[in-house]
Amino acid sequence: MSDALDGLVDLLGLEMLEENLFRGRSQDLGLPQLFGGQVLGQALSAATQTVPEERQVHSLHGYFLRPGDASMPVVYQVDRVRDGGSFTTRRITAIQKGRPIFFCSASFHGEENSFSHEVQMPTLPGPGSLDSGANIRRFDGHPIEFLHLEDTAEPGQPARKRLWFRLNGELPDNPALHRYLLAYSSDFNLLTTALVPHGIRFGDPALQIASLDHSLWFHRDVSVNDWLLYDMDSPWAGGARGLARGSIYNRQGQLVASSAQEGLTRIRERPAES
Repeated sequence: MSDALDGLVDLLGLEMLEENLFRGRSQDLGLPQLFGGQVLGQALSAATQTVPEERQVHSLHGYFLRPGDASMPVVYQVDRVRDGGSFTTRRITAIQKGRPIFFCSASFHGEENSFSHEVQMPTLPGPGSLDSGANIRRFDGHPIEFLHLEDTAEPGQPARKRLWFRLNGELPDNPALHRYLLAYSSDFNLLTTALVPHGIRFGDPALQIASLDHSLWFHRDVSVNDWLLYDMDSPWAGGARGLARGSIYNRQGQLVASSAQEGLTRIRERPAES
């Protein structure tokens, strides 16, 4: 693995303090608050360590309660809600300074055969036609890479943002690890889809933006170190909140995960020019 990817894997590994109690260090991405994807990935990592290996997470639903502090570690408390014949349920609380900053529920399920269907991946330029140094975007020293396609906003239609992403480097063939990393990555770009029709960009000093909740459904095993298409849309925004949904496909056109998020999208009054 590259040093950056190795560091991210270590970030999601967690230290076990005692049974059902874990601690993770924090990562500073230069954001006003702790990156939500970090607590998503670490919470899932904590829960998975209390579940039999043959059961994989299929859904995660969480709420961001307070801004996290990227200069401090996060403690995760896992509540073993249910260990059933087919499904295992865990509730996870992320804690800083003695107060919860995030909580979520995660459900795990063993492999079963059944009928199946899925929506077809849209026909879009593949990463091979976009993959160049000029097109790839990343945070400095960070292993996740993005190839952005054109954002669209047609009147009466959901605003749309589409991109390819991957974790650059080699990873072990560990399905649980790839799901932690997918949870971490799924928080990038999703809420900003609600900004597309309004001519507002992330980082605008008049914009106050923060995730309020996050849901993620895992449909099959995934390799996050190969390119994945993130097809996101926003059907609604209003009342200083925005809603966004996402479908994640592998390069074979299979739907590997679905996401949904509502967030704060508040515009503050700009200071009057002197």
